[in-house]
This record gives sequence, C-alpha cells and structure tokens, in this order.
Amino acid sequence: MRLLLFTLSSCLAAVSFAQIPETNGLRPSSVEPANPRPALTPETRGDIFMARKMFREAADVYRESPESHILANKIGIAYHQMMALPQAKKQYERAVKLKPDYSEAINNLGTVFYAQKNYRKAISQYRRALKVNPNSASIYSNLGTAYFARKKYDNAFEAYQKALSIDPEVFEHRSTQGVLLQERSITERAKFHYYLAKTYAKSGDTERALMYMRKALEEGFKERGKFLEDPEFAGLQANPEFQAILKLEARVL
Repeated sequence: MRLLLFTLSSCLAAVSFAQIPETNGLRPSSVEPANPRPALTPETRGDIFMARKMFREAADVYRESPESHILANKIGIAYHQMMALPQAKKQYERAVKLKPDYSEAINNLGTVFYAQKNYRKAISQYRRALKVNPNSASIYSNLGTAYFARKKYDNAFEAYQKALSIDPEVFEHRSTQGVLLQERSITERAKFHYYLAKTYAKSGDTERALMYMRKALEEGFKERGKFLEDPEFAGLQANPEFQAILKLEARVL
C-alpha cells in the first residue's frame, strides 16, 4: 500500500509541476523530450541476431549494408552455423576476393574443408592464412587439428605448441562469436586430450596438463605408458595427482 501511495503522489506532483497555472489557463511544461536513440546499423543488428543464435535473420540483415569483405565473412559464418556449407564457402570466397589478404576468411574456408573431411585442403588454407597472419593462435590451433585428423600427430603437436606460445588460453576459449572460426570437432577425443596434456606439460602448465591427462584416460586412452615414457611428462611424475590419475580406470564418458 505504501508503494502504491508513493507512486500516486509522485505522479500527481509531476502533473502539478508540468501544468503551471496562468491567468488564461494552463501552459505546457518547458521540459524538452529526451533525445531519441540513434538507429542501429544493419551490421550491429546482424551481430545481435548472431549472439541470439538467429543465424538466418542475421544473414538477411547483414545484406542490408553495402557489400564488404567483413560482411561477406559474417554472412558466411551465419550460414556455417546453420551447416549450410556450400553457401558459407561461397561467402568466404567472396570475402577473400574483396580482400585477398583477409586471413579470417581464408581460415574460415579451411574450416569448411575440414567439416567436409577434406583435411588436405583445410591444411592448405590454414597455412595460407598463417602466411598473412603468422601470429594467430587460433589458426595454428586449426592447423594442428587438421594435421591431427590426418594422423600426422607430430605436425599437430608442433602446431599446438606454436598456438599455445602465442596465446596460453587458446584451447580454453569457448565463445563462438567473432569473425574467425576455431575448429572443435575431433573424432579421436582421447588421443586429442593426450596431445593437449603433452602440450601443456611441455609449456609448464601443470594444472592443465593433469586435467587433460585425466580426460584422456577417462575417455579411453589406452597407451598410458606414454605418460611415463614421454620426456614432456618427466617433471610431473613425482606429483601425487599425476600418480593418482595414472591409476584411473579407463571409461567412456
């Protein structure tokens, strides 16, 4: 009741203030209306749709802006999220045509080939993107994953080390927003986590090395002797948690 009375009193006070009596009646308040918010650009509206996972709407709205390499790439990502790979590929190619050194779109072309299991072409695109942008941890991560898919594990390990040296958080990113796609689709997850554990162990990140070691064993990694044989794990062998993890029974999550 108190809240209601306060609200009504406030409203009445506001009306009294807005209508100032004069001899000939009431005059309107001199308070100026608030400035209206500027209209959102089509690109901003498209970005909002992407954040809401409304990919079809995003693609349509992006097209309302003048053509550019950035918007072509964003339209490609919208199609990619809908798994419309031919349309995504066409847009990425359009982006590269508009700006030949646009590494983000070149990388994204690689992710289309990866999704189509054409790992050789994916690797070619990732390497091409790295020539333009040699300091991209995400592209190195994608390159490693494509090598991993081709069972070129030494090449994958090398690419992962490079990615981690550029960005220590590269394998922990979870956001799907942005203009560059980072591949997360892995078939041999147990072995993939073993290589991540090895990569983190070599970089000196004990906590994450142990975390991915645990994941590898829980997901069925059978070559647990490698944790004792590989030199990257030598500094962890006296760690009690390392010893406890080695005793885990393999299970599929």
